[in-house]
Amino acid sequence: MNRRKLLSFLGLGALLASTGAAWAAISRSRNPYYQGPVSDHFDGLLFSDGRTVSKGLMDVLRWQTGKREREAFPPQYAAPAQDKPPARVGGVRIVHLGHASFLYQIAGLNLLIDPIYSERASPFTFLGPKRVNAPGVAFDDLPKIDAVLITHNHYDHLDIETLARIHHRDRPRMIMPLGNDTIVRARIPDARTEAHDWDDRLQLSDAIAVTLVPTYHWSARGAFDRRMALWCSFILETGGTKLFHVGDTGYHDGSLYERLGRDHGPFSLAVLPIGAYEPRWFMSDNHMNPEEAVKVMQALRAEQAIGHHWGTFQLTDEGVERPPEALKAALAAAGLPEERFRPMRPGLSWSA
Repeated sequence: MNRRKLLSFLGLGALLASTGAAWAAISRSRNPYYQGPVSDHFDGLLFSDGRTVSKGLMDVLRWQTGKREREAFPPQYAAPAQDKPPARVGGVRIVHLGHASFLYQIAGLNLLIDPIYSERASPFTFLGPKRVNAPGVAFDDLPKIDAVLITHNHYDHLDIETLARIHHRDRPRMIMPLGNDTIVRARIPDARTEAHDWDDRLQLSDAIAVTLVPTYHWSARGAFDRRMALWCSFILETGGTKLFHVGDTGYHDGSLYERLGRDHGPFSLAVLPIGAYEPRWFMSDNHMNPEEAVKVMQALRAEQAIGHHWGTFQLTDEGVERPPEALKAALAAAGLPEERFRPMRPGLSWSA
């Protein structure tokens, strides 16, 4: 067995071992994270986005241990200089922190979405995807954070150690989909967590509202808790500006984003994932590629888009620069200018 396959087996074995506590909890209470009424997307045990998704642990094993065309990330992938954000912003300023992490400064509030300052997107400090560039804003340069928004509980989005650092420094509101609050409070008992369902609309201030909306994805912290916590995208509104933020999603048939565009659009900006999409036989259910991201931007009726979820942690098989190259080709094929949809590097910002 070669070194890469050995590490894959070790990683899977460690992940299975790490979920023993979750499995014990499930045996006692069925769903360890959330108990609530049955709905059109919760059957009393599992959440669903309405699709039939067939990929499971055996498919993970097939991908990790079979023949792969994997283009490895370099040990370091240079990013622009770290941003030093102002204390507050009257309008809208968004800074990419790397991967799927962002600092949103909107109408006087400072928000983080899916912040990860850890060296690895993993439950372990010694194994798992390792970052190849520094966060786009140094932790000590972050302004006081008023609220943290979490899209779902995968380790590259819900980084519990980063949340603990932010909580101990600023004690912000932490807003997330149903069930994820249980995960956070297990590590941070006094965290100001709020768990909400799809279509819930919340006021962050007199000037800012946020709505949780569906997305094509799933959840898990281990091997035995798949789809036991909810996942979402966020719509942020302030004045005449609407922002649509997706942490992770598949494309499926695109109908969800057509509906969200009709019901909530148009948007000034869509923040969309463009990476972690190869191999397509395995990833297409839950991670869209750049061509599909362009279709989602159009379906949402977004004036502009920025692409994230690439270039910091290698989760899948495409090389570090393949997402922006594929995005450029997709925009050309759609007859759209490159400035309409920018692949965002850590430290770069967007303002309105």
